[in-house]
Amino acid sequence: MTFAAINTPPLPLNYRSAPFPISSSPSILCFPFASHHRRRFRLSPVLCFSASEMDAPAGQSLYPLHRSKTIHLVRHAQGIHNVEGEKDHNAYLSYDLFDAHLTPLGWNQVDNLHKHVKACGLSKKIDLVITSPLLRTMQTAVGVFGGGAYTDGINAPPLMVANAGKRDRPARTSLNSPPFIAVELCREHLGVHPCDKRRSVSEYCPLFPAIDFSLIENDEDILWKPDVRETNEEVAARGLKFLNWLWTREEREIAIVSHSGFLYHTLSKFGDDCHPTVKSEICTHFANCELRSMVIIDRSLIGSGSSTTNYPGKIPKGLDLPSDVAEEKHPEKGAHK
Repeated sequence: MTFAAINTPPLPLNYRSAPFPISSSPSILCFPFASHHRRRFRLSPVLCFSASEMDAPAGQSLYPLHRSKTIHLVRHAQGIHNVEGEKDHNAYLSYDLFDAHLTPLGWNQVDNLHKHVKACGLSKKIDLVITSPLLRTMQTAVGVFGGGAYTDGINAPPLMVANAGKRDRPARTSLNSPPFIAVELCREHLGVHPCDKRRSVSEYCPLFPAIDFSLIENDEDILWKPDVRETNEEVAARGLKFLNWLWTREEREIAIVSHSGFLYHTLSKFGDDCHPTVKSEICTHFANCELRSMVIIDRSLIGSGSSTTNYPGKIPKGLDLPSDVAEEKHPEKGAHK
């Protein structure tokens, strides 16, 4: 696999004028997904190209639709650590940036991406939102994929209470929103930088009442170490574990709100069998609040999903021997044609 031809809709789904990665691994195949119209690939098998099968730099392969998921990857909006770290890299060591929250500019980025996912219809397609359990990612996830402003009397818990994270922001409702779940596997590099250390789950729950924290095993952050920083290779391995875990979920279209390092090093493990230009497109860092939509393919039966569109045929039963099979079965008759 290296390349896929995908129709571009009138309104781009991807949020940023940047090339989309196409990638593969021994067990999972990823490539860009650009359309949410009914004529898109979700109504037919997923196609991609293999260089080993054609003389051109790109070729194609075929996969059953039910062995695929559509994922929408989002890096969090601008946080206070992004601003301070740009000025002085040593600022990342400051505990003043502990569990960094979004800046006013970051919230503007969230509002703009929220408008985009509404305009392109993506907000109606998402089955599940997965977020890293840090303040900036949860703020981004709720702001982009959550419902409207929460008011008293709404028969649904708020996704976020008012003014969560030291900012004057209204509460957001979970009404007409997909489920939200916090997952530790998609966190940023663990260790050393206080901005990447999370609060306790018991502190988060009152701030984000409708986010499901049940998959987080420990209330306190025992993964973050003050003197050991997770290596890029360890982050990439954790990212592949996260992608494999996605196949345990039944949802087919999933939004994932995470971090620059996690997304970059995870995606960098894909595309080694692609054209060098495609590989370089994979290994690009996400901008703050950038959205990229991709399709991942289960090539090793990690998941156990079944098709909802396949139809067995032959109902009612009848003779249906194809002509080419008939020629193989009765070669002497085929020779007289």
